[in-house]
Amino acid sequence: MVYITRREHFSSAHRLFRPEYSDEENMRVFGKCSNPLWHGHNYVLLITVKGEPKPETGFVMDLKKLSQLIEEKVLVKLDHKNINLEVDFMNGKLVSTENLAIGIWEELEPGVCASGAILHSVKIEETENNSVEYFGNK
Repeated sequence: MVYITRREHFSSAHRLFRPEYSDEENMRVFGKCSNPLWHGHNYVLLITVKGEPKPETGFVMDLKKLSQLIEEKVLVKLDHKNINLEVDFMNGKLVSTENLAIGIWEELEPGVCASGAILHSVKIEETENNSVEYFGNK
């Protein structure tokens, strides 16, 4: 089994909050990430796929095609957007980095599988100190 990873970047704003909570309760639970005027990050996104290299190309998946898939399904929707308000696959979800990783997985998995590869992980580096990695719900 061979694993390959594509690294991408995007910048987005979001707010961690529950609408049924008061601003005070949201601040207590989510801290400064609950700023009613939003806050943003310069995210690093690492998508890892796995499989056996195809005899005709030597590729598990063409990285150019993986990059195009990430651009079309994820970056166009996230880059320079407000995740709470503008990102369709995050509608109705608490916009934590954990939930964002799951949402990105759900956006990418069908396209990766159609290529003959297997989506192994979605890793999001929110800050240099905080990251989330999701391996699917297996």
